[in-house]
Amino acid sequence: MKKVSVILPAAGAGVRFGGQMSKIFASLAGEAVFLRTLGLFRARADVCQIQLVVSPETLEHINANYPGHPGLVGVDLTPGGATRTQSVRNALANLPDVAELVCIHDAVRPCVTGEMIDRVIAEAADCGAAILGRAVTSTLKRVRSDGVIEKTVSRENLFEAQTPQVFSSDLITRAYDAEISATDDASLIEAMGGDVKVVESGPENIKITTPADLALAEAILQSSTR
Repeated sequence: MKKVSVILPAAGAGVRFGGQMSKIFASLAGEAVFLRTLGLFRARADVCQIQLVVSPETLEHINANYPGHPGLVGVDLTPGGATRTQSVRNALANLPDVAELVCIHDAVRPCVTGEMIDRVIAEAADCGAAILGRAVTSTLKRVRSDGVIEKTVSRENLFEAQTPQVFSSDLITRAYDAEISATDDASLIEAMGGDVKVVESGPENIKITTPADLALAEAILQSSTR
C-alpha cells in the first residue's frame, strides 16, 4: 500500500457564499463542508498527511470558530498563495519523504465516495497519474462571439475532469517545478507529455459553487448508503 499525501486547496474560497458564509464553512448534514471533506481522508490507512491550504482570512476564521475541533486533528493548515497553482505549490513543498502519491482534491467536493477514492488512488499507484472524470452526456455547442451556434461538438470520448486527481509525488512535483500554465493538475502532466488515466466518477461527486449545489449535496447525502 503506497502512502498518500492529501492536499485540499481552499485558499480561494473566501469567507462569503451567496451572501452568507463561505461555501467551505456552509453547513452540510450537520457539519461544515470542509470538515466533511476532510473526514473522507482522515480515517484512511494509506493517508500519511493531510494539508488544508487556506488564505489568511480563512485561517483566522478557522482558528476563531473551530479551536481544537476533532475534525482538524492531524490536519496541517498550510498558507495558500495568490492563485490555486501557488497554493498547491506551497503544499508540495511540505510533502513528507514517505509520501509516494499526492492526492489533490477540491475542498468543496464533499460527496465523493470512498469507493471512488479507492479506485483513483489504485489507478495512480499503478500508472503514476489518474483523475476522476464524468462522461459528458449533454449536447455541446460551439458558439461564436455574437452568441450564434457555430457547430455541434461531438461528445464522444469527452469527460468532465473532477477531483481527486492523484499522482506520483515525483511526477507532480516536477510538473509544478516546470511552472506551466494549466487549468487543472492533470493538464500539467499532459503538458509534459505524460499520460493521465481517467477513472469513471459518479453523479454524486458534485462541486459546491452555489447555494443550489449545497441543497443538492444535502439530498445526495440523505439518499446515500455510505
